Amino acid sequence: MSNRSTRASNALERLKERSGNPAYSMSRTGSGHFFLTEGPGKPPLCPPLELDDFVAFVNAQGPQKPKRVSKLDIEFEKQLVKKPKA
Repeated sequence: MSNRSTRASNALERLKERSGNPAYSMSRTGSGHFFLTEGPGKPPLCPPLELDDFVAFVNAQGPQKPKRVSKLDIEFEKQLVKKPKA
C-alpha cells in the first residue's frame, strides 16, 4: 500500500468513526484518483479526486469532532478581547 492510499485510508477510517457508518468505502481509479461511496456497489458521493482533494472532502463529511480547548486557550482568548474604557 502506498503513502497515498494510506493517507486516504486514514481519512476514511476517521470518517467511519465520526459517523458511526462502517459501510463507507473508497475506490481508486486506474489514473490514481479516489472517490467515496456509502458502501460497496453504491453510487459515488464525489467525482474522482486527487489525493489532497479527496482527503479534504472526506474530512468535511459527517459530524465533526469538537476542537479541544484548554483553560490556557480560554484565558488567552479573554486577553485578546479589548475591554472598553470606562
